[in-house]
Amino acid sequence: MSVYDKLQSLGITLPAVAAPAAAYLPYVQSGNLLFLSGHISKLDGKVLAGQLGRELSTAQGREAARSVAVDLLGTLHAACGDLGRVRRVVKLLGLVNSAPDYTEHHLVINGASELLGEVFGAAGQHARSAFGVAQLPMGAAVEIELIAQIDA
Repeated sequence: MSVYDKLQSLGITLPAVAAPAAAYLPYVQSGNLLFLSGHISKLDGKVLAGQLGRELSTAQGREAARSVAVDLLGTLHAACGDLGRVRRVVKLLGLVNSAPDYTEHHLVINGASELLGEVFGAAGQHARSAFGVAQLPMGAAVEIELIAQIDA
């Protein structure tokens, strides 16, 4: 099953690349690596804001991370032209806007990691870091960046 067939079976439509909110590029390619800038959580096109452990539950954060992964897939598609060129998702960096005593950052970012595994199979398994932070741009609940290896 192709990546696009898998996305269709999951009911996922890839979004267009969002315009950067500041002075950066949505992605940069260096050799066979694509570096995708951080994407923040959105719901119906608007920033999904809030702190995990305060306004949002772990389950809500997990869904937010999954939606960020969908946005990352849209950017990855735009960057390489064909998701079939993705050889491996190399690394995710997940930032979680969280209350000081919140400790389930890893479970939140699983929302993105698990979707990438569903879409790419073994090539979607990746190295990862998940951090809790005091705040994210525009109060977003989650921000995730991605590094992928593609065919030349």
